[in-house]
Amino acid sequence: MGFKMGIVGLPNVGKSTLFNALTRTAAAQAANFPFCTIEPNVGEVAVPDTRLDALAGIAKSKAIVPTRMTFVDIAGLVKGASQGEGLGNQFLANIRECDAIAHVLRCFEDPDVTHVDGRVDPVADAQTIETELMLSDLDSIERRLQNLTRKVRGGDKEAVQQERLLKEAQAVLEQGLPARTVDVSEDDQKAWRMLQLLTTKPILYVCNVAEDEAATGNAQSERVREMAAEQNAGMVVISAQIEEEIAQLDAEEAAEFLSELGLEEAGLDRLIKAGYDLLGLMTYFTVGPKEARAWTVKRGTLAPQAAGVIHGDFERGFIRAETTAFDDYVALGGEAGAKEAGKMRVEGKSYEVKDGDVMHFLHSG
Repeated sequence: MGFKMGIVGLPNVGKSTLFNALTRTAAAQAANFPFCTIEPNVGEVAVPDTRLDALAGIAKSKAIVPTRMTFVDIAGLVKGASQGEGLGNQFLANIRECDAIAHVLRCFEDPDVTHVDGRVDPVADAQTIETELMLSDLDSIERRLQNLTRKVRGGDKEAVQQERLLKEAQAVLEQGLPARTVDVSEDDQKAWRMLQLLTTKPILYVCNVAEDEAATGNAQSERVREMAAEQNAGMVVISAQIEEEIAQLDAEEAAEFLSELGLEEAGLDRLIKAGYDLLGLMTYFTVGPKEARAWTVKRGTLAPQAAGVIHGDFERGFIRAETTAFDDYVALGGEAGAKEAGKMRVEGKSYEVKDGDVMHFLHSG
């Protein structure tokens, strides 16, 4: 299971520079990892995880297969996109297909790069795009409510539920709040997701700062941090300019360059990890002499469903999962050592997978 993140932003905020850096990074990984560019504005990158390298080293795995994340470069939204301005309809449809939104905000001053509104104000920029998404949702809700009228009159349970949820979303949107602020019960979660409202998507604010501010951020990125905290949204500070430069270096040169800038890791790595946290995702591993592979699941996933990510038959015929915590696997030198020390556990259908678990599934059929 991978996930898809749409990169949005007003024109000239550094969005395309960031996407280009991502795709260059992905191209550089292609020699070692499965990679594909699905369309010119879609790219897949490996999710960085040093644990995978450690596991592969212990098991002497011939191949390393990381989990992947898809980025979609959604062309610059403008005011009026919800009414179709600037190819708005097409781009709003692209956002609808994504699991989360990475909203790139300009937090740098540069007289050579014009801003569509003639000023640098990332909070106002964020509100401009949020407003367009809310207006689009309101328009969509109004049309759907009209289409549901006959089914609701006929007592169709699904239609009644949809109408109730749409009206709840409509009420908060009319107050100027995104649909993600609606308190949705567990019973309604599936139907709520099926509505595919744009403002239910989790948001990760990406503050694009100048090269010399990448390690510390600046006053503008602090304003965004406060806004993100209020909204319970994600936030990461990066310099798209630095990322573009790093994408053209080899691993050793990149590490040296980052060190000189006072950075521990590339901004793209932090962006990917922040996206993972935002969506409540985690990683488990399968390890052997043939390959060491990372798999992505939602937090709270049970063992049979985790097995199903590998193959549907594994979930249907699930018997048990031999499980070792990552730290134990490494400390005890692999599977044999963990088994001998009693650290390999046999888990059943009710086991909730933990981040970093090294798993081997036994199944019938």
